[in-house]
Amino acid sequence: MLALLCGGQGTLSDKIFDLVADQPAAESIFTAATSLLGEDPRDFVRTRDADELSANHASQILTVTSALAIHACIADLLTEATAVTGYSVGEMAAWSLAGIWTADETLRLTDVRARLMDGVAEPDGRLGYVRGLDRTTLEELLEKHRCEIAIRNPDLLFVVGGTEQDVVNLLQEASTLGAARAGILAVKIASHTSRLQQACEPLKQALEASRHASVAHQRILLAGDGGERIFSVSDAMAKLACQVARPIDWAATLEALAEQGVDRVLDLGPGHALAEMMQGFLPSIRCYAADGFRTADGLRNWIASD
Repeated sequence: MLALLCGGQGTLSDKIFDLVADQPAAESIFTAATSLLGEDPRDFVRTRDADELSANHASQILTVTSALAIHACIADLLTEATAVTGYSVGEMAAWSLAGIWTADETLRLTDVRARLMDGVAEPDGRLGYVRGLDRTTLEELLEKHRCEIAIRNPDLLFVVGGTEQDVVNLLQEASTLGAARAGILAVKIASHTSRLQQACEPLKQALEASRHASVAHQRILLAGDGGERIFSVSDAMAKLACQVARPIDWAATLEALAEQGVDRVLDLGPGHALAEMMQGFLPSIRCYAADGFRTADGLRNWIASD
């Protein structure tokens, strides 16, 4: 079974739309995103610098637009059971791929999500990552530096959030204590930490008021924060809303994908981090990233080949 993974905010580039920029199937996605960004996203990524691309609102819209645009170009080929899930804001895209929201509604709700997060976030929030520290040592650093775990990934890779200075201090000490790697991320908001708690209730209300359907036939939707299979959309909305202020267990989500019988993975991006994580976690699963294909036809041929 194929699984589609929708990526989260990260380092965006001016090439994220190159694969499908000229595809008619993606045009309506770009039109919907234009109304939210004030500029065609294909132009936006070429005319903005790295700081502007990593701003929370723009980054969320661009990230979800990328996944939706690629999906639009392969959707007609997905005629068999397909698992879908998303990493952080990528879960908004995953719900669309599962048939719950239209692409337009997904982007509108992503805009609401980003604005609510910005409205309650402290101006100096930041995310960083630490790889290779045991959980006990990391917990001690988190308490000392007033930070929180935002995401647990496989292979002792943790994303941590807090104020930028606290995150920097934690990363520096983690390196001295034997962390294999530690660094700051482009995301300039402490997503998935309690600092965004005030965004949960208004986001829950927005999701519940959305135009939505049930999970589509032949789609297996897994929650991105731990892999629980979603059957009831209404029951899952509160959890999805509160996820902005709760840690994500992506390692458990990958385990759940394997338990579903997934043997092929396509990372819709942006980028290829999720494909690499899945490949490292379960080498027996064939993992590809959409941005590894040179043409949309090449991607479509791969989807149709098995």
